[in-house]
Amino acid sequence: MKLLEERIKQDGQVLSDHVLKVDSFLNHQIDPGLMQEIGREFAQRFAADGITKIVTIESSGIAPAIMAGLYLHVPVVFARKRKSLTLSEDLLTASVYSFTKKETNEISISKKYVNEHDRVLIIDDFLANGEAALGLLHIVQQSGAEVAGIGIVIEKSFQDGAAKLKQLGIRVESLAQIAALANGEVTFLNQETEELVK
Repeated sequence: MKLLEERIKQDGQVLSDHVLKVDSFLNHQIDPGLMQEIGREFAQRFAADGITKIVTIESSGIAPAIMAGLYLHVPVVFARKRKSLTLSEDLLTASVYSFTKKETNEISISKKYVNEHDRVLIIDDFLANGEAALGLLHIVQQSGAEVAGIGIVIEKSFQDGAAKLKQLGIRVESLAQIAALANGEVTFLNQETEELVK
C-alpha cells in the first residue's frame, strides 16, 4: 500500500535495527484519513471471505480494525489486556509476550462475542515475532470460529512472525512489509526486490 509506505518514510522514526516508531499517525496519535484508507484496503482484500467479525487487541489494533469493520459491515471485538469488573466470566484467554514492552499480558475476550458460527478476520498494527497474532489466533480457535486470515498494517518481514503464521496455514495480508531498519532508514520488501532487478 503505497500511501502507507510513503507515510512511514515521511513520519516514521527508526530507533534501532528492530524498532520503528509510528506514534505520530498509528499508535498514539491516529490519522483518521489514513486509517480510513487502511480499513478500505483490508475490506477489499477480504471482501470475498464471508467475514462476520473482526478481532483485534487493545489498543493500537482498534483504529484500523474499526475502519475495516465499517467497510465490511461487521462488528469489531477487541481483546483486553487488563482485567475489568465487567469482563470477568466466560472468557477466552491467551498469554502474549510483548518484546517492545518486555512484559507478558493475559488477553481476553468474552465468549458471547465470538463463537463457532463466526468467520473471523484478525487485524493488528504490527507483526514482528507474531506473539500478539498467535495469541489472538488461539482465542479465536478456542471459540470454535473459523479464521479467514490476518490483516497487518506493518509487517517486519526480517522477523519470523509472518513465517510462523503461514506455516500454520494462515493467510497473512500485510499492507507494508519492511525488509530492514538499518542505518536509520526503512527499506520495504518490494523496494528491495526492485533494487535487485535493476
